[in-house]
Amino acid sequence: MTGKFISFEGGDGAGKSTQLTLLSGDLEALGRRVILTREPGGTRLSEQIRSWVLHESDALCKQAELLLIFAARAQHISEVIRPALLRGDWVLCDRFTDASYAYQGGGRGIPVGFIQQIEAVSTEGMRPDLTLLLDLPVIQGIERSVGRGQGSDRFEEQDLEFKQRVRQAYLGRQSDEPDRIRMIDATKSVESVHTQIWDLVSNLIDREDG
Repeated sequence: MTGKFISFEGGDGAGKSTQLTLLSGDLEALGRRVILTREPGGTRLSEQIRSWVLHESDALCKQAELLLIFAARAQHISEVIRPALLRGDWVLCDRFTDASYAYQGGGRGIPVGFIQQIEAVSTEGMRPDLTLLLDLPVIQGIERSVGRGQGSDRFEEQDLEFKQRVRQAYLGRQSDEPDRIRMIDATKSVESVHTQIWDLVSNLIDREDG
C-alpha cells in the first residue's frame, strides 16, 4: 500500500476533530489526497452501527458493543480504508482499534486477549502508520465537552471512574507501542497541538518523499 494511515485517539474534549481538519488542510496544500473518516462509522452500514452503539436507548451488553464496533470496523476497512491506501491516499481517521482497547477494554473491563482475537479476524492486520494520542486530564476534558454545548453519547455519559480507566488504558497502549502511538499534549492551545502533530507527520512525509 502506498498511502499513509493516521489515526487520532483521545478522550472527551481532546480536540480530535479540530486537529483532523487542520492536518487535512496542510496535507492537501502539499498535494496529498486525503480521506477524512471516523469510527465507528465511515460507511453507510458502519454509520448505522454507530447510531446503535452510541445512541440506542436499549442497553447493550459489553460483548455485543465490542462485536458491533468491530463489525463496523471490518466494513470500514474493506470499503474505505484499504481502497484509499491502495490508491495512495492519506487516510485520517477519528479513532481506530486502540479505542476498543481503551473503551471496551479499559472502560468496560473486557480482557485484552479477547479483544486481540476479534481484532485479528476483523482487521486482517490493518494498523495505522501513526497514531496520535491527544492526552489531557479527564476533568479538563469533561469541562471542555460541557463547554461545547453538544449532545452527549453513551460513552460521554459514563462516570468519572470509567473515563479514568479509559485514559489509563490509552496511556498503557502508548507505553507498549511508543514508536507507533505518539503522545500529544492536548492541554496546550490549538496552535501548539497542531505544531506537535505536524512535527510528527512531517517525518512520515519525509520518508514518503525519500
